Amino acid sequence: MTDEELYRLYLAGYDAGLERLMERYGDALTLYIDGYFGDVHEAEDLMIEVFAYLLAKKPRIRPGAFKAYIYKAARHMALRCKSRRRPVFSLEELAEEPEAEQLVEDAAGGRERARVLRECMARLKPDYREALYLTYFEGLSYAEAAEVMKKNVKQITNMVYRGKQSLRALLEKEGISDAEQY
Repeated sequence: MTDEELYRLYLAGYDAGLERLMERYGDALTLYIDGYFGDVHEAEDLMIEVFAYLLAKKPRIRPGAFKAYIYKAARHMALRCKSRRRPVFSLEELAEEPEAEQLVEDAAGGRERARVLRECMARLKPDYREALYLTYFEGLSYAEAAEVMKKNVKQITNMVYRGKQSLRALLEKEGISDAEQY
């Protein structure tokens, strides 16, 4: 089947259409996005967001343009995310490396961030929390998480997408300004 036929199948209510498109383009799209970040895990997350957008918005895509559309969407999302990203390390900062006391303070700050993350996760809707936990902390695929939660892959994708949005908002309320990494 062509991309457009699979997408129309999905729009008609058959999740298998979008699942086939994800199988067809997931790895290639991840590699494409990885070119922007150099981090395959971040690229995988963004690839999932591209397909989550298709799930949530169901945009009209002109005939023969599906592949171009998803790559354009991936590029747009990658550029938007990249512009908000701060480099984690730079050679210029090496000369200003913190002393041991600062490293201890940073470690304590890391523990505090982990505590805030756990508290914010606890405040999420139960379905969102479970979907995020299964996919991010346990490393289950969306299909495996769907089996565990007795949902379909589309529902899991939506729950993960909405859960991440809710989690970011909660983290920002708690003062974690770089919450977009979550």
